[in-house]
Amino acid sequence: MTIRVALHHQSRWQQDAYGNFVARVTFPEPTREIEITVDLIADMTVINPFDYFIEDWATHYPFQYQDQQKRDLTPFLEKGPSSALFEAYVQSIREALPKDVTTTDLLVFLNQRLQADIGYQIRLESGVQTPEETLTLRSGSCRDSAWLMVQVLRYLGIAARFVSGYLIQLVPDIQSSPDSFDSDFTDLHAWCEAYVPGAGWVGMDATSGLFAGEGHIPLAVSAHPTAAAPVIGMTTPCEANLDVVMTVSRIHEDPRVTKPYKTEEWEAIMALGKKVDEVLVAEDVRLTQGGEPTFIARNPGDKPEWHIGALGEEKWALAHRLFHRLSERFGQGGVIQFGQGKWYPGEPLPRWAMNLFWRTDGLPLWRHPPLLDPEPNPNLDLTRVEAFGQRLCEELGLSPRYLIPAFEDPWMALDDESKLPINMDPQTMDLQDSGHRQTLAKRLRQGVGSLVGYVLPLKSVSNDDDPCTWRSSRWPLRHEQLFLLGGDSPIGLRLPLDRLPWVAPDDFEPDIPVDPFVPRGALKQRLKSAKDPVEPAKDASPKEIIHTALALEMREGRLHLFLPPLGRLEDFVDLMEHIEAIAVSMDLGLRLEGYPPPRDPRLTSLSVTPDPGVIEVNVQQMVATPEPVAGITSPSVPMKPLTARF
Repeated sequence: MTIRVALHHQSRWQQDAYGNFVARVTFPEPTREIEITVDLIADMTVINPFDYFIEDWATHYPFQYQDQQKRDLTPFLEKGPSSALFEAYVQSIREALPKDVTTTDLLVFLNQRLQADIGYQIRLESGVQTPEETLTLRSGSCRDSAWLMVQVLRYLGIAARFVSGYLIQLVPDIQSSPDSFDSDFTDLHAWCEAYVPGAGWVGMDATSGLFAGEGHIPLAVSAHPTAAAPVIGMTTPCEANLDVVMTVSRIHEDPRVTKPYKTEEWEAIMALGKKVDEVLVAEDVRLTQGGEPTFIARNPGDKPEWHIGALGEEKWALAHRLFHRLSERFGQGGVIQFGQGKWYPGEPLPRWAMNLFWRTDGLPLWRHPPLLDPEPNPNLDLTRVEAFGQRLCEELGLSPRYLIPAFEDPWMALDDESKLPINMDPQTMDLQDSGHRQTLAKRLRQGVGSLVGYVLPLKSVSNDDDPCTWRSSRWPLRHEQLFLLGGDSPIGLRLPLDRLPWVAPDDFEPDIPVDPFVPRGALKQRLKSAKDPVEPAKDASPKEIIHTALALEMREGRLHLFLPPLGRLEDFVDLMEHIEAIAVSMDLGLRLEGYPPPRDPRLTSLSVTPDPGVIEVNVQQMVATPEPVAGITSPSVPMKPLTARF
């Protein structure tokens, strides 16, 4: 902000008792006129006036300031002269307040009450009306309403101060009503601020009934209006006229949803993007671009999942709905997989992640979308799960004898039950009490040592250019049956791999991922694995035992397939071909989970994951400027802003 005085003068900047910056101007010679020009550049980025925290002891009214705060706020707690009319008005406010009202709700109530009770008028007379005068007339200027609000707050025990400054109102990009103003506007204005412990000074504009926002530009604050006047001083006796002219102009605007780029601006951006892409290609710089837009519920309420928590039932339901909308928009013909998300210290389990994978060549990975992520099937049982596993063995050229039934460990369940107090029945425990009790009760209700699914040790042994060849092996264990580790995670995460025969480090064959810079050939439209049925060997050496597995289980009325880690995209595509063929022939929907496919430039993906307070979408990576632009400007599929409420 700059101030210019169009006369010979001397000026000194100083601060008054309230910390306001004041220009003291003196004139050595008499003058017939004084012209003061103020230039101000204001950032009008929209702010949330309720974005503050309040101390726990002050969240509800009434509250008491701490001793030190009370001493510091003494000038702003000083009550002015009272009257019967004013005291009756304050008493009516006290009686109208709801019980156990929050401090924020109190301020909102007062602001709207005064706005409704006091009519606004332009008043050119000097000075500020007393509260009694304003209540008697039921009207006043902005400074009169502000001073009345200050006194009402002080009589209610809340520190308040008078604020003088500018009000800037810009024409909205979208007119909400025919009465909206048609040009940008600015004028001198006054409002008040209340001191809320933890939040600091909170601005309230009783003229509009709104909290102070980005358009309220404060210049001076004080305990009394006389100390916040824009210009004060003395002259010799004379006739004086005051003219005030205020204008506002926009010097820069960021593009936004309601006011996007102009056509010529967008064309210039695209042309620059094309030049950058050409330079990157010429220099063999492989740059990808993604993004992480976030979503929140339309009406989040006080649920922790929409404020500080990462997980919640409503968040899962809305994320699931959002995920399917994105799948229909971006990845038709893709594969839906429910995987493991982030896992932070202090969290009992990893977060979930909904993933969508699709081929970049436009060919489908999955041709029957209704069979992926279906509704629960009440007729599904473990017999059909076993039949699916046996059919998969046959499709992959493996003996069905490789399929291993998986059971809950009875000894672990009995040990957990034995640790409970004698007067607590695990069958009737409160499942909301803790995650551990929920897991234990769920397992005991299934039955001690019950069958929960099937495991197929599985690995591809194909070379880069060979057709997919699948191998399996027996799992020699100390017990005749495969007992899972404890917990309620998918059985693919509870396999007792540490109980398999030990393999010397020198004999262990590591799975080396494919170099991401190696050129890839085009994926075939349909892959076919080589069928070479091999019966399980009776005495396989430890290094021949396969430690990765595909797991099948029934949960919540759905067939869940836990996918093993795979080294080649070709293996993943081939496995999807077989799984889909069986699902179609058996008319059986399923959910895929477990390990995602290997990273490969011929495959792209997006995912939906939870984060504290929000749902996060990790959009697909893109390598050239036209790709993300086409994703959000397609004329055939209009898209709403990504960061939104739903």
